[in-house]
Amino acid sequence: MSSKTDKQRSFRTRVTRGLDVSVTMSAIVFWLIVLGWAYTQEMSRVKYGVIFVGGIMSVYALDQTRQALEDGDRIDAAVLLQSAIILISASLYFATNFQQVYVMQQGYALEHEYMLARLVILSILYLTWREFGNLFLGLVGGAIVYGMYGNYAPGILNHGGMTELTLLQSLVTDLYGFYGSLTQLTAAWIAPFLLYAGLLFGYGAFDLILRIAIQSGKYIESGVAQTAVLASAVIGSINGSYTANAAMTGSFTIPTMKDSGMSSHRAAGIESVASTSGQVLPPVMGASAFVMASYLQVSYLDIVTAGLIPATILVACIGIAVHYVAISDASNQGMNFEEFFDDELTTRQKAFESVRFGIPFCILIYLLGILQFTVMTAALWTIVSMVVCGVTIPIVQRLVDNTSTSPVTEFVQQLRNTVRGFRRGAIILAPIAIILVAVNGVIDIFSVTGVPNKIALLLMDLSGGMLLLAVLLAMLVSVLMGVGMPTVAAYVIVAILIAPTLVTDFGIPKIAAHYTVFYAAILAGITPPVATAAVVTAGIAEANFWRVCGAAIKIAAPLFILPIAFVYNPAMISMDLTTPGLLAGTLVLMGSITMIYGLNYPFKISAGPRTVLRLSLTVLGMFVMVYPGQIAKAAGILVFVGVFVAEKMMTDGKKLPFSSGVDQ
Repeated sequence: MSSKTDKQRSFRTRVTRGLDVSVTMSAIVFWLIVLGWAYTQEMSRVKYGVIFVGGIMSVYALDQTRQALEDGDRIDAAVLLQSAIILISASLYFATNFQQVYVMQQGYALEHEYMLARLVILSILYLTWREFGNLFLGLVGGAIVYGMYGNYAPGILNHGGMTELTLLQSLVTDLYGFYGSLTQLTAAWIAPFLLYAGLLFGYGAFDLILRIAIQSGKYIESGVAQTAVLASAVIGSINGSYTANAAMTGSFTIPTMKDSGMSSHRAAGIESVASTSGQVLPPVMGASAFVMASYLQVSYLDIVTAGLIPATILVACIGIAVHYVAISDASNQGMNFEEFFDDELTTRQKAFESVRFGIPFCILIYLLGILQFTVMTAALWTIVSMVVCGVTIPIVQRLVDNTSTSPVTEFVQQLRNTVRGFRRGAIILAPIAIILVAVNGVIDIFSVTGVPNKIALLLMDLSGGMLLLAVLLAMLVSVLMGVGMPTVAAYVIVAILIAPTLVTDFGIPKIAAHYTVFYAAILAGITPPVATAAVVTAGIAEANFWRVCGAAIKIAAPLFILPIAFVYNPAMISMDLTTPGLLAGTLVLMGSITMIYGLNYPFKISAGPRTVLRLSLTVLGMFVMVYPGQIAKAAGILVFVGVFVAEKMMTDGKKLPFSSGVDQ
């Protein structure tokens, strides 16, 4: 019996190792196809999108099958493999017969194609359920049911209904739906940047980011907590999922904050806010910047420019709030955390690493910002330069340092890191691609059934034409749509359903409307009762979920007001950095700081007056952020400055925020 068990374990080990190699090889082949298309662009984008879906799904299914076998779940592994075979077969069939299917057969399909479409839908439903759970399965499945049986829906949501064959054509055989514009955008724009992110991981860039964050944290009193904000925000901008980012960076930052003396719920709250806010930071914005540029038909650089002032406000406010939270706990925020790394980098090593990662980034900025290259071309040459610098600069460093490690050994090691980066990039991309493929199908059903127009009528009816009420309702819908989803998927849905209503019916500028729903959608990460980012960080910190949510909301309070501020101060969301925009942004920033000060500063007064003061400053800050009149804003800011100065004068020994050695 024991011998039989050993043989089974040995067989399973060999299978998982084989799958592990298959994941790596399929990832390399997949990225060669992506980079080859980005270089030539000879194939039509529709056909490329079809091939892309098959390729990335195969990488995902192979990787998850390996994990399922390691966990001993054979049923899951079997279904995953079948799903991969179906999706790869569909991609091969549609790519091989592309002219016939896409051009000659629009509006109808052959019987075996309909059967293949049914299997594709079932496979995608399974993968979305497996990756994102029942909630997202309910969204996709509910959209399909609504498409087929919407003629039974009550009131304004009623439509003529879709037959099964029409649904199959819309989702699969016409090569729209799952293979539509959003999937093609993912393949053309988002995928190369996530390969860049994978290479950064493979070459150790994020280790360097953490080191820089820790080094920066030594110079301010709330150093450890600020490290969490900086590291999580930078990594989260690229990651594309605040939940995944909270799990990844939180496993490092939360224990360090707790070790410094910070309470568990506050450490978890800081990390959940940092992970969530990172999704709105340029230049990547959790991959949403590329989709927004496509929807608005403007350049990617315009979207990044428009996001600079809001991102500055958000980062400044969170930094100040975290500082107040950190000093409230009287924790030892100046402690040295270099011990968490295997070795300490010398100044020369830091210089080499900065050059290694700085050159590709500068090339990216130069190609996008100055030469105005397309996103695909800029990403392609950034990746090429990253591979060249990633492999060669460590070899140069070895030669300069004259170490015992030979250049050949270093070259082999960096080639391995390159392969690791290719694999990591595909694994990062796969869940995002899956959910965007599914969302593309949902959007297609919504478009066919006219849901966006119905939502617009419903929003107008509920709001009574009042702009503020309409914005609040739009934010509520955006938060609900953002629950459990990666940032880009949440943005896509609210951009289709909500943003057009704000533009056409309420006259809000397009860019302001899209940023409003985008910022609102990410609030789902810290908004109870779901608050997925808070759930993850509470688990890591072993803290009470509701206390974590409370701490997160206090820290990120301006994030709940910023979407409204965009509507009433559209100048701050401008594709050109103008003086009116900078002035509007500065005034909104001061309002945000007023809120942060009122909610988070550790006032040393009795409970009653402290509560009144906190409430008054919070309301004042909200007024300054939202009210469009600049004179009234300035008056409100003067009131805050008066309170701030009076508190400093009345409390002996106090110093200005961020000064070292604040007396608590």
